Amino acid sequence: MTIITHSRETGTLIRGTAKGDGSNTILKAGGWRWSRNLGTWYVPNTRDRAARGHIINGTAEQLRAAGFTVEVDIDDTARPTADVEQDKARRAGERAEALADKAERRAAAADQAQESARAADARLPEGGEPIKIGHHSESRHRNAIARADRATRRAMDAGTEATQAAERAETAALATERRYNPVTVANRIEALQADQRRAERRLNGHSRTLFTVGEQRYTEDHDPAQGEEAQRLRARIQELTDQINHWEGVRAEQIAAGHANSYGHENINKGDQVKFRGGWYEVRRVNRKSVTIPSMIGGSWTDTVPYHELSGHQPAAVF
Repeated sequence: MTIITHSRETGTLIRGTAKGDGSNTILKAGGWRWSRNLGTWYVPNTRDRAARGHIINGTAEQLRAAGFTVEVDIDDTARPTADVEQDKARRAGERAEALADKAERRAAAADQAQESARAADARLPEGGEPIKIGHHSESRHRNAIARADRATRRAMDAGTEATQAAERAETAALATERRYNPVTVANRIEALQADQRRAERRLNGHSRTLFTVGEQRYTEDHDPAQGEEAQRLRARIQELTDQINHWEGVRAEQIAAGHANSYGHENINKGDQVKFRGGWYEVRRVNRKSVTIPSMIGGSWTDTVPYHELSGHQPAAVF
């Protein structure tokens, strides 16, 4: 019995396949990957995401057509955002630690390869003595040069691998920090709110203006969602609401700690000075979610900057 399972905590997995049973060809073609840690096939990037029905159902159909008995077990209940973020931080920490260990091993291997290269160079004749053609030492001399060249190449390759491993380890170590960057958090909140509005429009139905001719408006009407689609949208809205509440709490903590600003159209006025990417600019216009400032490249152009990307503010009378 082959069972395809999906939950938000584990992602999409498959159990009951065996080496040599022919399932690997179907799974690889369907976007599945083998995990040595899990000891099973999985679909990448499916943890804490809605089940991808087209992959799950498509794989099940192909396996059945190949003679497998397949069951599908899907639990698409969203987990609390706080739990999701805690698990992400834990996995990021484990990955950073593993990559740091790997970088250390690569660095040790590079040092050893460099030492071997120096030893191979030391065995060459002193003073760069040329090869004596026809002499009994010719073969030994050529072999020594070849060994030195190979050792140097191994040392160079090992050094490159060590550098790449160190860069990956550094990137992994900064993953959680970057995820919680104040600007990133604010952008994430706006993106989630936009997703929520779209889901609500699809659930409740809406009209969209296509174009206007004179006073005549031509619209496109969408009826409220029904049945399974409505249930899916309600679950999605509930999930988005939990995510928004979580990240708004994170942002509130960042503002209280002084790591993020609380600027808005309520406390910034036209003529004030605001700091953006290290420079101060006069506010030309105050908008609901942004300010308009002179363009950083000069000329008569202007730039629109969201409030959460500002790093300083001075009223016009103070600056």
